[in-house]
Amino acid sequence: MSTKTVLWQNTFNTISDFPIAFPKLGKQTSDSLTVLAADIGGTKTNLGLFLLEDGHISLVERAKYPSQEYTSFTAIVEDFLEGGANPDRISIGIAGPVIGGKATTTNLGWDVDRETLIHDFNIPDVYILNDLEANAFGIAALKEEDLLRLYGGKREIEGNAAIIAPGTGLGEAGLFWDGEKYHPFATEGGHADFGPQNDLDVDLFRYLRRKFGHVSWERVVSGPGILNIFTFLRIDMGREVPDDLREAMEAGDPPAVISEYAQKGYPICEETIDLFIRYLAREAANLCLKMKAVGGLFIGGGIPPKLQQEFFEANFLSHFFQAGRLRALLETIPVTI
Repeated sequence: MSTKTVLWQNTFNTISDFPIAFPKLGKQTSDSLTVLAADIGGTKTNLGLFLLEDGHISLVERAKYPSQEYTSFTAIVEDFLEGGANPDRISIGIAGPVIGGKATTTNLGWDVDRETLIHDFNIPDVYILNDLEANAFGIAALKEEDLLRLYGGKREIEGNAAIIAPGTGLGEAGLFWDGEKYHPFATEGGHADFGPQNDLDVDLFRYLRRKFGHVSWERVVSGPGILNIFTFLRIDMGREVPDDLREAMEAGDPPAVISEYAQKGYPICEETIDLFIRYLAREAANLCLKMKAVGGLFIGGGIPPKLQQEFFEANFLSHFFQAGRLRALLETIPVTI
């Protein structure tokens, strides 16, 4: 079942202080254009119908669908279009690698094919992007009130930027700076090998290797990763789990419960979230170093905004800067949620 909302008055004005190179701009052949935009995630799929008219983008209708309750993306689009909408274009952000207009969602197993969608819906303009690449394009539409600046860095330095976003999985993307504009590009860095740094990390790695075989950063820096860390602390490290916490986890969403109870001072939850933030910070630093992202680091995803702000800020930055000889480079990078 979807959650659908009709909005007739919402108009979005873009900002120009973070210039993005949009490859499809300038190809619009009419005064107005309707676009069906989709964000496919492992937990939920968001759809929005937008009207582009006179240089403004208006949200006409939106809906949220629980991804696991549908067998395909096509089924969700069919559900959405039952209301009579007839978009001129479909633009899709998907959690998974996109190759040749085709993608298989990493955490759902859906196959999304550009040519199939063109045929099924008789819409010639269909674009499929990695979801983090789509997020990178979306930075241009953000206002200052949409952002939380964790660290100012040296904002006058121009250069590449990076995005990291823990959610159902771990998304990573880059923005190449050509001297005038940013060009977003996708990566699958979240599936690169997890790198333990101390004895506890090694023990966690061994636990995860027994469970999964290959151990990627996504196994610790994601919603399921929070539960993986918690379970390791409970089983292998013998941390105590109070009865009320156990009951809350059985009744609710375990990663969300762990985050909530960390703020209540439950030791195993505090340790879990502390490790999660440390691993997020270390992998964010890895990403920034590989891309030389002096233009900024953006932290997205559904998890960081829900964590206690003061706790997140202090722990993230202290671990983010631990890069040995390249600490000075990381200290130039603005960090924003």
